[in-house]
Amino acid sequence: MAAPTAPTPPRTTRSSPRPARRRDQGSRLPYALLLGATAVVLLALGYPLVRQFVLAFQDYGLEQQFGAPAEFVGLDNFTTVLTDPYTWEVFARSIVFCLVTAAVTIVVGVFVAVVMMRMSGWARLLLQTVLLLVWAVPIVSSLTVWQLLFDTRFGVVNWVLERVVPWWPDDYNWLGQATGMLTIASIIIIWMSVPLVAFMAYAGLSQVPEEVHEAAELDGAGVWARFFGVTVPMVAPVLLLIGLLQIIWDLRVFTQIKILQDAGAPLDDTDVLGTYIFRLGIGQGEFGMAAATATIVLGLTVLVTLPYVHQLFRNDREVSS
Repeated sequence: MAAPTAPTPPRTTRSSPRPARRRDQGSRLPYALLLGATAVVLLALGYPLVRQFVLAFQDYGLEQQFGAPAEFVGLDNFTTVLTDPYTWEVFARSIVFCLVTAAVTIVVGVFVAVVMMRMSGWARLLLQTVLLLVWAVPIVSSLTVWQLLFDTRFGVVNWVLERVVPWWPDDYNWLGQATGMLTIASIIIIWMSVPLVAFMAYAGLSQVPEEVHEAAELDGAGVWARFFGVTVPMVAPVLLLIGLLQIIWDLRVFTQIKILQDAGAPLDDTDVLGTYIFRLGIGQGEFGMAAATATIVLGLTVLVTLPYVHQLFRNDREVSS
């Protein structure tokens, strides 16, 4: 009979430190990626912003470009800009132009997104392709086409209006007055901005569950009641982001206005903030006042973005709680 063997002690398993190290590396990876992205943003935007802020407090003109030392003038540039009545005229014109253009763009873009939701597959694909092509057209090329459309003597727009509207004047000069020129600029900006707004709104609308619409329809809600009472509240964050981005883009519009001004539009009556800053700096050599005006516009942009940032923080607190 074999002798009984002593029971083997249970084997103690030691946790390997390698998974913990991997876990630490995985937790540090997002911060490393964020640090790299932050460094790139600071290198790309940090120096121009600091340089703009420094110039805003200096008397910097053409002499300083050729080596003359810049003189520190404190708040004189801001005082000169803010006490000039023409500055307030440009601010008012820019804000009105921005709000009208952004509002029409959002309405048209959301309408196109709703239409895409109700289209068949091939029709939606065709419309999306057309929108992408519109959005991909270079600004200068599109402006050349639009100037031909609104040409005084040979433009298609005048030709149609002269035959449709009895009181429309012959050879109406759209660029000869501020109203006509700003109307053309607004139409061009809306035409170029609608595709992106439509795609963003379509992405938000496609996330609304169909069951919610069916439940609202069973409760007796009509089409408009379902849209404004159910769909709009559910996609409100997306619409808020669209509106914020569109206002920022339209507030600092430059290329469309500048090219139309160079085509013959009156400068003083059509200036917006972007072209006004350009004229102060490049046109008149008053880089200090141009930097001060740009700093004021930057502060205005930050004020516009504060509601969206506040909404983001509130959503994060709700998710974390």
